[in-house]
Amino acid sequence: MAHPLRFGLKASGQDISIEALRAVWRIADEAGFDHLWDFDHLASIGPGGPDRPIYEGWALQAAMAQATRRVRIGCLVTGNTYRNPALLAKLAVTVDHLSGGRLEFGIGAAWAEIEHEMYGIEGLDHRVGRLSESLQIMKSLFTAERTTFEGRYYHFKDAIANPKPLQRPHPPLWIGGSGPTVLRLVARHADVWNIAGGDPEKVGELTAMLDEACGAVGRDPKDIRHSIQFGWDGASRDELLQLSGKFLELGVTEQVIYLRGEEPEKLGEKVAELLPDLRQLAPIRS
Repeated sequence: MAHPLRFGLKASGQDISIEALRAVWRIADEAGFDHLWDFDHLASIGPGGPDRPIYEGWALQAAMAQATRRVRIGCLVTGNTYRNPALLAKLAVTVDHLSGGRLEFGIGAAWAEIEHEMYGIEGLDHRVGRLSESLQIMKSLFTAERTTFEGRYYHFKDAIANPKPLQRPHPPLWIGGSGPTVLRLVARHADVWNIAGGDPEKVGELTAMLDEACGAVGRDPKDIRHSIQFGWDGASRDELLQLSGKFLELGVTEQVIYLRGEEPEKLGEKVAELLPDLRQLAPIRS
């Protein structure tokens, strides 16, 4: 199955003003980007430490839904352990309705140890098992009249979840991760696989691992779109085009440009100017 080349824009909600976020959202919507993203952390990440300003990811998605008209929206990626799957499913349905059916539902196992320690969040040691159960539960909540589930981590009895998503059977599932156990979940559940890391050689290795996982569960790996995010600081037009082209040659058709810098709205404007050139890369893929 051939997938179209699509581009997204991402501003994380960390070290950024609401005004700058709104500017990036407007750029993504008006310039013709295919999707728009934030991330899901409770404390800031990276070399600057955990005490910098950061906004909550699902609240931002609700605001993104209202501030845009055509671009699809999502979170790369939601930390599963931060919320009960019933709450997360309800958030997803709410944003799907607010956006008129434009939600791309990104989710991963969560990894930030310091957040689990600071806030007393349970499940870090069993995060992949929890993600497995959450995916089963949420897919049922999205589609079934009642959900009963007796797992190791979650227990649901005749659970009601109305309304259902506008997108049927549910919004596209973007599952992020690279470990063998997560790749098995990708093979079973994902519409899109979000690849962790940005090294082209590593992407090739991980893709082979996913193909093997798909074979183990009887799924055609071509059914799963591949995505990646890569940071850009505005340094070089050619650098951006070359990196995007390398990923496309590896079959990564969902490419999210992460705006890194003190003025992300200005970077967003630069990327918007290059979007037509990026789209011209599509013919290099056979």
